[in-house]
Amino acid sequence: MYLLVFQLGRLCSNKKQTWEIPINGRKETLAYGTRAYATQDDTLMTTLTVRETVYYSAQLPNSMSKTEKKDRAETTIREMGLHDSMDTRIGGWSIKGLSGGQKRRVSICIEILTRPKLLFLDEPTSGLDSAASYHVMNRIVKLALRDGRTVVASIHQHSSEVFELFHNLCLLSSGKAVYFGPVSIAEQFFAASGFPCPTLRNPSDHYLRTINKDFDVVNIEQGFGRKTNCTTDEAINILVKYYKSSKTFMQTQQRVFEICQRARGSVLMFVAAFLTFMAIGGFPSFVEDMKILGRERLNGHYGVAAFVVGNSLSSIPYLIIISLIPGAIAYYLVGLQKNVENFTYFALLLFVCMMLVESLMMILASIVPDFLMGIITGAGIQGVMMLNGGFFRLPDDLPKPFWRYPMYYIAFHKYANQGFYKNEFEELTFPNNNGNGVIRGEEILRNVWQVEMGYSKWVDLAILFGMVIVYRIMFLGSPRTS
Repeated sequence: MYLLVFQLGRLCSNKKQTWEIPINGRKETLAYGTRAYATQDDTLMTTLTVRETVYYSAQLPNSMSKTEKKDRAETTIREMGLHDSMDTRIGGWSIKGLSGGQKRRVSICIEILTRPKLLFLDEPTSGLDSAASYHVMNRIVKLALRDGRTVVASIHQHSSEVFELFHNLCLLSSGKAVYFGPVSIAEQFFAASGFPCPTLRNPSDHYLRTINKDFDVVNIEQGFGRKTNCTTDEAINILVKYYKSSKTFMQTQQRVFEICQRARGSVLMFVAAFLTFMAIGGFPSFVEDMKILGRERLNGHYGVAAFVVGNSLSSIPYLIIISLIPGAIAYYLVGLQKNVENFTYFALLLFVCMMLVESLMMILASIVPDFLMGIITGAGIQGVMMLNGGFFRLPDDLPKPFWRYPMYYIAFHKYANQGFYKNEFEELTFPNNNGNGVIRGEEILRNVWQVEMGYSKWVDLAILFGMVIVYRIMFLGSPRTS
């Protein structure tokens, strides 16, 4: 129970949280409706019926109509097997109503009503018989698979059928992680540690009896193999030590490490792709500029080269502002490297990318004079470049014809992503969870992101600047300017 409270940050007023709980490798506040918590205590209004309780407690968006809310509530009630008790009062000490198990299911109904992506359940089978426990948990598993939901549940006194519904298992004793990994290999883990599960015994009961310190005895259980004369403390220490040296622990730590690195890469890709995407909004003004350019050229006031130079110089101050303000917000909020040199490169690269997209929009404005078609075409070109930038599919996984050669090298996202990655990961070190020593950032760039390490990040910046010049020259040679 306490682990769930800590994860949700629901501490008492006299308690202070001194740790961070990262989500997908970074500190993040979950949006409204993305998580739900069914507490162990059923706090319900005793005078309401099941239908009224679920409907009135529904924290649904205002965009849903009353009919949709009512249908959602009734569907959820049926999913929890309470359709025969819809019009039965909850009841309490003075009013006869639902049983304890039915109240438990009503509490779960209230929480799953909003279809949260993260669902925390504190002893969801308390008060339920074995059949009801299985059907409730089986329904929750099916809903989780259908909606792509993650369910974290603390549970005890469950049958073997209920235990088999779980995909992963976390065993804690006095704050120590005894085991965390797939349920399917937990029995093998205990056997390898010297505590095999006796024949015809529920594995989950065996696990809890082994690590339960409330009733510590010298002989934990006859038939444990060579560890028959072992106290619970000794058994826990053996299991913890074996777990930390096991392949399961290494895989878990590696997975957490990969999630953290993916989170960094995702942020940088967002900057390279979507912040620069804003420059498409300048297309309508380019269309108007093209009309003015055509008139001024006919009058002999200036040529295309003067227009390109003037447009480039006049846009630089605004592009600098756009690069610095959103760039600084994105850079420091997510906790990237705080060195001045790193941020300066970050802002420079973002500025060049913005100028490059503007150059692309200038070419399109000289070819496609229609506002809507031009924006659609520009978004399509950017989307294709985004797909080939080395994030959605790593460079080695791209199909060789067309997508790898030549599109991967034509897309500016390749050089933007690699520049951002090098700027962030180079000279960093990370703990090595597979042994002693550390993992250098260069190894992550080479092995995880498949970044070309034969040249520095400044070469990527220079290539992007060269692409800006090439795009401006292409504008000079476009049909409407030549």
